[in-house]
Amino acid sequence: MKYLIDSWAWIEYLIGSSYGEKVRQIVENSENEIFTCILSIAEIMSMTKRENRDSDSAYNAIISLSQIYNINDELSKQAGLLHAEMRKIVKDFGLIDAFVLKGARELKAKIVTGDEHFRNVKEAILIK
Repeated sequence: MKYLIDSWAWIEYLIGSSYGEKVRQIVENSENEIFTCILSIAEIMSMTKRENRDSDSAYNAIISLSQIYNINDELSKQAGLLHAEMRKIVKDFGLIDAFVLKGARELKAKIVTGDEHFRNVKEAILIK
């Protein structure tokens, strides 16, 4: 199965929370294909730096456990349009969330998250 792990889920995994344990079971299962949106890496690096956590270890874990889903001009265009549509439904739906959702749709993957913005998104698996 294909999974796109969002920032929320990676952070829980990295801090070793009970939610992170659920993420670990997905990420470390060799039968799964794991992806991370490149923009999520920036979010995670920002959080680890702000909280004085080990950014290098976080980065290395993500890089070693997942394939990085890159963006290009067409994906950026489509994610922007999707963002505008999602904002009609979820008023504070984030732009990076739109990239994650668009990426999951293109990959035909499930989004692993605990982010409430994805509550009614069919591609999402909420782990909280």
